[in-house]
Amino acid sequence: MKAPQNRRVFVVGYGAATPLGSTFAKTWQRAVKGEAGFRKVTRCRVESACDIVGEIPDWFPLELDFTDAKEVYNWNASFVILTMEVCRAALEDAGIVMDDRIAPRMACLVGSALNGTDAFRVAMHDLEHRGPLRVSPYLLPNLCANLPSGKAGMLLKFTGPIFSPQGACASGNHAIGIGARMIRDGDCDFVVAGGADAPILPELIHGFANMNATIKVHQGDRAYSDYAQVSRPFSIDRKGFVLSEGAGVVVLAAEEVIKTHGLTPRAEVLGVGWTSDAYHYTSPNPHTIIRAIRETIEDAGIKPEDIQYINAHGTSTAKGDKTEIKCLRDVFGKNIEKIPVSSNKSQMGHTLGATAAIEAALTIEGMREGVILPTINHIPDPEFSDIDVVPNITRRQKYEMALSNAFGFGGTNCCVIFRGV
Repeated sequence: MKAPQNRRVFVVGYGAATPLGSTFAKTWQRAVKGEAGFRKVTRCRVESACDIVGEIPDWFPLELDFTDAKEVYNWNASFVILTMEVCRAALEDAGIVMDDRIAPRMACLVGSALNGTDAFRVAMHDLEHRGPLRVSPYLLPNLCANLPSGKAGMLLKFTGPIFSPQGACASGNHAIGIGARMIRDGDCDFVVAGGADAPILPELIHGFANMNATIKVHQGDRAYSDYAQVSRPFSIDRKGFVLSEGAGVVVLAAEEVIKTHGLTPRAEVLGVGWTSDAYHYTSPNPHTIIRAIRETIEDAGIKPEDIQYINAHGTSTAKGDKTEIKCLRDVFGKNIEKIPVSSNKSQMGHTLGATAAIEAALTIEGMREGVILPTINHIPDPEFSDIDVVPNITRRQKYEMALSNAFGFGGTNCCVIFRGV
């Protein structure tokens, strides 16, 4: 039976595994310190100037309580077990104990940009070197975008809708937006919403490098001897994003079930806006990004001047950063000079489909703690002299209304506004 419609939706918990740490708590602790999570690639061997990446430290799937050697061997698309763990951690963080009332009313929406590419790579190797009978019967499930959510359901015993919003680098925000709509419209009471990607593979590293999306570090670059400085959104010497792996989810809940189950609301999902560019597969379209931001503000029922912080998409590409700032100036006018605008990718790089959900959790925790995370590695660009990018140092500042931007390949845009409680 459907619940009443037009319900308010709140975030009640989150989980993450990022280049800053294998849990959200570890990620937050290092983020507040202004640290970065970059290193020379260890997941594979590549000959590339784009070999500084973001890998999850201390990530050992075999040591998780719900896995064994057979499970890890069969489910060798890394985003599957990664999703299972961050969903488990998020429900634990929220204080949700699964029972017969919650299970059928809980959905799981975990998006990604690149699905199961590591499992496919193993299968191709086995086919070529060991023969067709050695291709894993688990290959096809490992490539299904919905399988991470499905495996999380098997682990955690919820039976609401599961699927994978495929919005490239905006997937996490798409999951949050769709999940909030599902709760608002009475289709479910809880949603675990976010994204996961594991792209640290030779083909993907070289592919991003050859399309000039990721930073190439040569001798003389400041990251050549200090990997922490490789990602530098809004800086005058930005050269491309840092490819990273990670996963993040937030737990959404309807207002009345929060009270029923004794949960603690952390922020309200106040507005969602989404558009597509109809322009180019990588170059952003300012007109449709501006519309996405404006529609998010309109959906939230607020005015542009009510926004107190902007978590920027901020990838550290020359064109992407410039376009985002142009769009923010258009929407906020002169008031943009008063709004802090920072990029978490300066610390974690670009986790693709996971990035927006991770950034949502960091934004909400920042509201709770009165903290704005910095844009580290910042060297001012005169073109952005009117923008407060919260340079280099974490700022103690209270805020209650935050906009989080996410834009993806293929021209997909999704923005979300959170209000603190």
